[in-house]
Formats: sequence, structure tokens, C-alpha cells
Amino acid sequence: MNFADERDLKLLDNDRYTFFVLRRIMGSDCELFITDHEKIIICYSSEPFPVWIWTRDNASETEMEDAYLKAYDNGLLDGKHKFNLKYDLAQYFIKRAKKDGISLKILINMYAYDNPDPIAPSDKCDGKLYKCDKKDVEELVRFLEVFHKEIGIDQKDTEGYRKDAKAFIDTGRMFFWKDESGNNVASCKYAPDGDMASINLVYTREEYRRKHYAENLVYQVTMIAKNEGYMPMLYTDADYIASNACYEKIGYVLRGKLCTIGI
Repeated sequence: MNFADERDLKLLDNDRYTFFVLRRIMGSDCELFITDHEKIIICYSSEPFPVWIWTRDNASETEMEDAYLKAYDNGLLDGKHKFNLKYDLAQYFIKRAKKDGISLKILINMYAYDNPDPIAPSDKCDGKLYKCDKKDVEELVRFLEVFHKEIGIDQKDTEGYRKDAKAFIDTGRMFFWKDESGNNVASCKYAPDGDMASINLVYTREEYRRKHYAENLVYQVTMIAKNEGYMPMLYTDADYIASNACYEKIGYVLRGKLCTIGI
């Protein structure tokens, strides 16, 4: 078990968007953290979250083999773990794992965006922004259950979602969009780290989609983060063309790409 220090934070400077989450979690208690403070960082927080692996751009085959063997020797290639990494390392893992009888594939293509100059939505919608409070815990639990089931990652049991819901609400940075009838139709929160704030948990209930709720919600939460002095950023599924177009309409700019691989 190694520990992160300023050298590791410096390594991530050029990948500050794509590895924003890694930067945040490697300062917390993790089940596994490996670094040589120069060419590789491997960080696994806990179930059900993915393993993050950082390597340099244009990493050599020797460096990628080292990353693979460290993952293998630490039991991470057991079929239960997913990995977030750069595309060149992902392709190396997929090819190399075949030699060990392990079939990996790309599960999610991800984009990382930031938003230096938010643009107000041209498509307005009914309703308004609503900050969640303690009475909204069970409603947020329902959002979390449906959200994670739909995206198919980081799934927990109800009590796990309840613990998360309480923590998110306690930050004062968890929001719903309420339509004109008072229904909670969409969710969004932001999480600061350093000078950036990750916009996440963006979800619109299926029956309320295509009414511009998420676009207006994300814009307003983006502005809150921006006005607090943070650079808003977010991850998206690169294959969700419509949602990516929505983010770009309100000023989000593509800054990096990575992927999730697994069995």
C-alpha cells in the first residue's frame, strides 16, 4: 500500500479533466493504492466502484505491461472489477488479457468536459430549481436506484443509496427540478475538489424527457458552481449523442477522452 503525495497530484495536472475523480478519491481511504510517483497510479476505492489506472501519454509497452501485471497480481482481473483508463492502455489490457484467458472489452466510452463560459439555454421549460433537504431523502433514494439501474454501474442496495442520499443532501449541493405541478422530474448535484466542481447525478425520469428539464437544471447548477469560483466539469457517455449535444449547447467543451473496460 502506497500513499499519494504532491508528486502524484503533479502527475495528473495534464489530465486534470479525465482523471478528476482519481484526483479526488486517491486522497481518501482506498482498498488499494499503488504509485511509483512517476509513471503509474492504480487506485481502487471500494466495491462497487471501478479501478482507476493512470499512465503517461504515449506510455511505453514496458510501462503498460507493468500496469497490467500490477492489476493482475493484486487480483483485479478476477472478472468482478472494471477499469477506467486511457484508450491506449485499454487496448493493451484487452490484447494482453487474452494471453491469460481473460476476455475484456470496452464497456463505456467517456468524454470529459468543462464549461468556462456557460450559455443560458435557448429552450426554456416550466418549473424551477429546488435544493434538496432532509425530507427529500427517500425521494432521492428512488432517483438513485433508477439512475444506477439504468446506467448499469456503481449499483448498491437500498440502504447504500439511503446513506448516499443523506450525504449528498447534507452538502447542500443536491438539486431536483420541480415541474409546474410540483413533481420532481430531474436530478443534479455538484461536488467541488480543488478549483473544479464535478456536475453529476444528472438524471431525468423517463416520462418527463425531451422537455428540456435536464438542460435547464444542469445550466443552473453549473452557474451556482461557477459563481462559487469553481470550474464546472462533467463526464458523459460518449455514445449518448443527444445528451452530449445538450451539454455543448450550454457551453460545455470537450477536454478529454477515456473509457471503462471489463468482462
